[in-house]
Amino acid sequence: MPLYKDFKTIPQLFHIITQEFGKGKERPVLKYKVDEKWLDVSYDQLYNETVNLACGLASLGVKNEDKVSIIAENRPEWVYSDMAILGIGAVDVPLYPISTAETIEFILNNSESVGIVVSNKFQLNKVLKIRSNCRNLKFIIVMNEEDKGNEKDVYSMKDVQNMGKEFIKEHPNYFSEKSALCTENQLCTIIYTSGTTGEPKGVMLTHKNIVSNIKSAHEIFNISESDVFLSFLPLCHIFERMGGYYTAFSCGGMIAYAESIEKIANNMAEIKPTIMTAVPRLFERMYSKIKKNVESQPEKKQKIFNWAIETGKEYMIAKKSGNPVPIMLTLKRKLADKLVFGKLRERTGGRLRFFISGGAALARELGIFFEAAGILIIEGYGLTESSPVISANRLNDYKFGTVGKPMPGVEVKIAKDGEILAYGPNIMPGYYKNKKETDETIRDGWLHTGDIGVFDAEGFLIITDRKKHLFKTSGGKYIAPTPIENMFLASKYIDQFVLIGDRRMFITALIVPDYEALKEYADANRIQYSNLDELVKMKQIYELLDKELGEFQKKLAAFERIRKFAILDKPFTIEGGELTPSLKVKRKVIEERYKDLIEDMYKGLEG
Repeated sequence: MPLYKDFKTIPQLFHIITQEFGKGKERPVLKYKVDEKWLDVSYDQLYNETVNLACGLASLGVKNEDKVSIIAENRPEWVYSDMAILGIGAVDVPLYPISTAETIEFILNNSESVGIVVSNKFQLNKVLKIRSNCRNLKFIIVMNEEDKGNEKDVYSMKDVQNMGKEFIKEHPNYFSEKSALCTENQLCTIIYTSGTTGEPKGVMLTHKNIVSNIKSAHEIFNISESDVFLSFLPLCHIFERMGGYYTAFSCGGMIAYAESIEKIANNMAEIKPTIMTAVPRLFERMYSKIKKNVESQPEKKQKIFNWAIETGKEYMIAKKSGNPVPIMLTLKRKLADKLVFGKLRERTGGRLRFFISGGAALARELGIFFEAAGILIIEGYGLTESSPVISANRLNDYKFGTVGKPMPGVEVKIAKDGEILAYGPNIMPGYYKNKKETDETIRDGWLHTGDIGVFDAEGFLIITDRKKHLFKTSGGKYIAPTPIENMFLASKYIDQFVLIGDRRMFITALIVPDYEALKEYADANRIQYSNLDELVKMKQIYELLDKELGEFQKKLAAFERIRKFAILDKPFTIEGGELTPSLKVKRKVIEERYKDLIEDMYKGLEG
């Protein structure tokens, strides 16, 4: 079942699903965990909580096209807030929970938000700190009732919902009437891109932008009311909002909110999802854990595992060839499934149909490895500015190392300089109050993505790098760092990897090792150390990584090879400012932060 019923706006979708689809449905629409127990939200509860909140917002003076911000972790109240704001014709402005007070101040002022919904005391304190600098801010709503305190114009969500109940007595049809007035070309949301440089830019997305992407997703993926989604990527990010929330909701799928990325393995086992949206980092972690577990087993079990993976790969190649799979290979695959793959799939809950990966490049080897085990990862590509999906692999037409074919209704072409351009109903009208950036990014209706790519002979799009990430050595050679970095990430000793070399004579790298793997290596080789800082500086560790790099870079051209590297004693983090909230590396920040270390690598060797 692709779409339950056609819709043109998010409020229209909300009414169709809660009022019509929800009839007689005993199964919950949302699930969340409190005190080790999963709790349910029914369609009726979702409807009532949302309508009461919407009318409470109206009683606080929120009107058509007003902006209201949301800063919260994934939870049912995020959905109530989103649907309530949009349902009365207002525009929501989602923020990352990790946003600093300064970022919140900039976004509240730039978006002219009249109010903000926050999750807890921690988020409330950030807003209170900068509240006096926010000229348009009239109220703050706190999801957790016990965290509201006694500040002026700070309400709990329950307070506002109770105000809404009173408002409904005077205006019984207010919410449905306001929702019906919402049009597809109306602004739905402003999402501020964290960006790897500069101030955040407010991406304006209309209802039509987002709805067109939801419908395209239904055209290429068979998603139905029997599907269960486990949601852990932040809802403030358009990838999760469109893919793991609106798309799931539009066909009656159930959504469960994971407790955290640390508890994702437990939550998968408990919820047994059928579909998950994720970023490559999750698969890197899963792969790393599997490898470590295998390496701790007796040699006989290691051989069985490696045989199973090779059998799985061979089977998938044969299956995709179009010819009948040899009987012996089918039998070997069944045995591999019984001995190894079934156990791996149980870790995802045992019912997973497929993962959808986005946000960053997925290493081709990871896709092939999981496919061999019967776990399919479908990679797509897009930007916040394109609501977000531009292209995606299909369940029956995919190729690892590519981001698939353009979405239905979306045109993609490659500019003369290699930049990927996109055109379609999903492309934003522009950046909020930023004509200069809008004019640079959208020309003649075409979105200039800033990514470099090519189409292969079969029409699959391959991203080679970010346009601004391409760097040129002083020898005049252009280098795309991302594919090289992804290659080295396959090493069990490497956790994060950043290539350095713009306008330099040769390439160097900053390496964040897998500290656990290093400790295991040190213990196995009787290397004495008192702490991690001492370990990463040891000659034996440098030699280990040097040998590891040597093996990997045999495939690289001479000018792409790493001549020197530095080992870091702490990882790049979102909190530290080296990663964006979608886990992309902020190269300029890292290069500035480690400039002395970088200069040391080039001392006496340049020129």
